Amino acid sequence: MARGNVLTITGDEEVMDQFEIKFNLIIQHYHKYNSVTENNIDNLMLDEGEKMISSDDGSETLVHGNQGVKIKARTLNQKKLVESVNKNDMVFAVGPAGTGKTYTAVALAVRALKNKEVKRIVLTRPAVEAGENLGFLPGDLKEKLDPYMQPLYDALRDMIPAEKLDNYIENGTIQIAPLAFMRGRTLDHAFVILDEGQNTTHAQMKMFLTRMGKDAKFLLTGDPGQIDLPRRTISGLKEALLILKDIEGVGMIFLDDKDVIRHKLVKKVIEAYKHIENRD
Repeated sequence: MARGNVLTITGDEEVMDQFEIKFNLIIQHYHKYNSVTENNIDNLMLDEGEKMISSDDGSETLVHGNQGVKIKARTLNQKKLVESVNKNDMVFAVGPAGTGKTYTAVALAVRALKNKEVKRIVLTRPAVEAGENLGFLPGDLKEKLDPYMQPLYDALRDMIPAEKLDNYIENGTIQIAPLAFMRGRTLDHAFVILDEGQNTTHAQMKMFLTRMGKDAKFLLTGDPGQIDLPRRTISGLKEALLILKDIEGVGMIFLDDKDVIRHKLVKKVIEAYKHIENRD
């Protein structure tokens, strides 16, 4: 029962002890992030809820976004992703939609650029949806491809003022291009993100991984549950996870529905589809 600023609970002593622990986690979360969502509360109620608060890995501000917004890793697995990128030069971040894979990856890239750890950021995606219809879209090549790069632009706009971002793109400090444009390049002194990696083929993934140059960081994101490749085409991401799993210097972080930070319904949608897929 809540009255004003006073909360009164009654019940079994063991249950009340657990309630106190979980309630304190919610208070700690609020003090750390200045907000508490329904999804945050759901995650804090889990057995790993205490780890979300007690772990300091990645809890620091990654980058100050526009209007002074502090962009941080918000879940346990996002914090593990930050830690893995700090330790490894190549990292795979795999998980369903809404788990913050791309957003956290872009924040890490912007942090590296601001700290002068790299000279440029390269962001790429396989434009699978475009297929052979790309030529029928209006506009020049950039205008045709921009819709497929939009999630990357959106993340960057949250973290870099518009005028500065335009300058970075114009002078090549930040490069955003479809995966096909990576062929033949050697990417030195760069933080490189391959987004939507599940839509790469074997040949595309091998080509991309071998672009890695000196002092480079490679971060690959993807959702194996949302593959848009033709039937019977093996996902380059799925294959790479198996081939590279035992290689030192390669990190792999697997996010799940507990990391969903979008609308609360996204988690329910993921769970519903998982139930159907497991039944099949």
